[in-house]
Amino acid sequence: MRFGLDVAQQRVSWDEVVRRTRRAEELGFDGAWGFDHFKPMYGEGPGETFEGMTTLAALAGMTSRVRLGLLVTGVTYRHPSVLAAQAITVDHASHGRLELALGAAWFEQEHRELGIPFPPLGERFDLLEDELEIVTRLFTGETVSYEGRRISLHDARMRPRPVQQPHPPIWIGGTGPRRTLPLAARFADVWHGFGSPNSLRDANDRLDQLAEEAGRDPSSILRAGSLSLDDLDTSRRHAAKWRDAGYGYLVCGWPEAGDVQVEAFANAVLPEFA
Repeated sequence: MRFGLDVAQQRVSWDEVVRRTRRAEELGFDGAWGFDHFKPMYGEGPGETFEGMTTLAALAGMTSRVRLGLLVTGVTYRHPSVLAAQAITVDHASHGRLELALGAAWFEQEHRELGIPFPPLGERFDLLEDELEIVTRLFTGETVSYEGRRISLHDARMRPRPVQQPHPPIWIGGTGPRRTLPLAARFADVWHGFGSPNSLRDANDRLDQLAEEAGRDPSSILRAGSLSLDDLDTSRRHAAKWRDAGYGYLVCGWPEAGDVQVEAFANAVLPEFA
């Protein structure tokens, strides 16, 4: 079982983002996760929010082991080819520690306030499918073309190739049966489910079926869930349930009690699942 720590990248200073990420590394977490937004997701009024991909690039030079990712990069925020170039850069800056989580975006208010186009859901999923095709093709370093639903490539080539081959692990989250799960079955190295092992059972089984139909071994898709750290006994029980259900990665939310609780979890619970 691997554990990542959400460093709660909002309403805190840059130095605090760095400190939390370094602490995650020191305590033995596998990953440190930020988010991909331009304004806080909770609380009242304005607050510090640092751009996601440039945050990862900076953190890459301030850490040495912990893997780095955003939950999740929204397809509306960057052209897919730009995201591919950014991902390659972060992967090299971190010497192969990038986790690339991709999603269709959802925060309409943020888009409206900042003047970022927010197409209907179906179009955003079209963009997500194009993005998955585009980044995986550009990551090959070869000359590639692609006729997409919304965005196409024409004899495109991007170098260098990522450090991680064939590409950084691609995460796709969600349980949507019509678009999300089929895309996860085709492209995901990690599927991140939201809920409990029991509530996700049908979606998990459906992903297995779709992966087989896509010609993939379902076991090649790592299953990930989320874990609260607010109570150690509960965290321990829930982590065991996720593990027993076949999940191999848990993203841990930053607890209300802060560092003390994170350290207690790392010392008391992490070793039990190593």
